[in-house]
Amino acid sequence: MTKLAHPILVGIIGAAQGLRGEVRVKPFTEDPMALGDYGALFARDGRRFEILDHRLAKTVVVVRFRGVNDRTAAEALKGLELFIDRSSLPDDELEEDEYFHADLEGLEAWDSDGKFWGRVSGVLDFGGGDLLELRADGGKPVVIPFTLTAVRKVDLAAGRILVDPLAAGLIDTGSADEDGEEGDDRGRDGE
Repeated sequence: MTKLAHPILVGIIGAAQGLRGEVRVKPFTEDPMALGDYGALFARDGRRFEILDHRLAKTVVVVRFRGVNDRTAAEALKGLELFIDRSSLPDDELEEDEYFHADLEGLEAWDSDGKFWGRVSGVLDFGGGDLLELRADGGKPVVIPFTLTAVRKVDLAAGRILVDPLAAGLIDTGSADEDGEEGDDRGRDGE
């Protein structure tokens, strides 16, 4: 069994597919078929899974692993998260200003005045672009856009990002109150 130094989640095993041990895997890779490009996949407990065959089926990848030969064995894997080590990801394929989410997590967020805003605790994408979740010690998480105006610089070597707190929405300008967007009860009870 192998423990990964820097595990990256690439998929979750879903239901069994058929009777010969195939499983449906929900991939978290940009290209769903890339699951087969990383070599062995690993469970959190260190179990190793070698892909023998895989094919795309709508939103999942149907996978046949070595040693999983029947439906009972496949059903036992349901819900298992599959990981690769960060070292398996090809850095040379990244373009300038392109980052793996795993590399951003844990970076400290500072502004140009030297104020600490928290650490990147997650990278979120709900379809409108990436968002960074920042969490300061003991504070509630805040979410900022991962844009060039909000995040001025990413320095992986130094373990930090430079944020513009105004562009990132970290500073309350009070403009919503002035425009009547918050706390405005006009229109209620015939007013």
